[in-house]
Amino acid sequence: MSKRSVITGAFGILAVGAASMVLLHGSAQAQSSRAAEVAAYAGADREQHLIEGAKREGALTMYSNAPTDDNAALVGAFEKKYGIKVNLYRASSEEIRQRALTEAGAKRFDVDFILNNGPAMEAMAGEKLLQEVKSPYLADVMPRAIPPHREWVGFCLNVLVAAYNTDLVKKAELPKSYSDLIDPRWKGRIAIEADDSDWFAGLMGALGEEAGVKLFRQIAATNGFSARKGHTLLTNLVAAGEAPLALTVFNYTAEQLKKRGAPIDWFVIEPLISMPNSVAVARMAPHPSAAVLMFDFMLSDAQKILADRDYVATSRKVGSPLDRDRLTVMDSAASLAQADKWERLYHQIILSRP
Repeated sequence: MSKRSVITGAFGILAVGAASMVLLHGSAQAQSSRAAEVAAYAGADREQHLIEGAKREGALTMYSNAPTDDNAALVGAFEKKYGIKVNLYRASSEEIRQRALTEAGAKRFDVDFILNNGPAMEAMAGEKLLQEVKSPYLADVMPRAIPPHREWVGFCLNVLVAAYNTDLVKKAELPKSYSDLIDPRWKGRIAIEADDSDWFAGLMGALGEEAGVKLFRQIAATNGFSARKGHTLLTNLVAAGEAPLALTVFNYTAEQLKKRGAPIDWFVIEPLISMPNSVAVARMAPHPSAAVLMFDFMLSDAQKILADRDYVATSRKVGSPLDRDRLTVMDSAASLAQADKWERLYHQIILSRP
């Protein structure tokens, strides 16, 4: 092969590669513009417009950190109502965040709709992965569940309450404040979730950082904490009698076990800390109509489903097992920004003690 042919071939390969990159960039821009257009649609026929678009798209892909049973209830109701197939990927909040970031870095855009906790959503919003949606149902949502940028919205509040085994702990001896946990009667009887540094940050903010940290150091030194991985596991251990008292369980999990006859009940120690569990449409959603339709569904029909499952829904149109005005709703952006600090303190105070 001549030198001229080699050079010509090399330029040809480069030209094809450059053209492919232009096409890929153009396709991505078009995809992003389409999602933004659908998300902003506010016509009187909005729902029908979204349904028709979703049926043409045929399906959507959803990443969710919700428990399996709750995913089944929410996805099943959506599919039954609209006939749109939902391809579900369930994982932890951090796994979802990492997957979304990795796919975006590779210019691979599979996800349409994301359900995850507030700090993880805030991280994805910071990477420009989420699309603001002009949903009419936002008017029903409590304002504290909507961040200023509005690229994700809290559809329910994960409220961490205390729970106890009713065979092992008398209701009359339950602590009325965190200071009561210094009492020696609680030595070796207090369990806590191993990764609740977000809750700890919110609690320390509500108690006052200096006083709160001092108090929990006292509790740890006097009575200790038994750290367990996973909120569901922790709640089940209370019901089984392996953990007489747990400080950080989700109210809905404890209530569901109680309704099934387990020897467990839950109670509130003020201040009551909650974190938004949130929904968002992906900025590069390949099925934007279906994604926005799911977003509207989560802020409307799904709110009643959640309330019936003992969640604290954020729509003021449905009831709540807890007074929403009593809740301290964590600032997800601040939680994300100070995550390293609070993880370090949580480990030092809660996890490093025998």
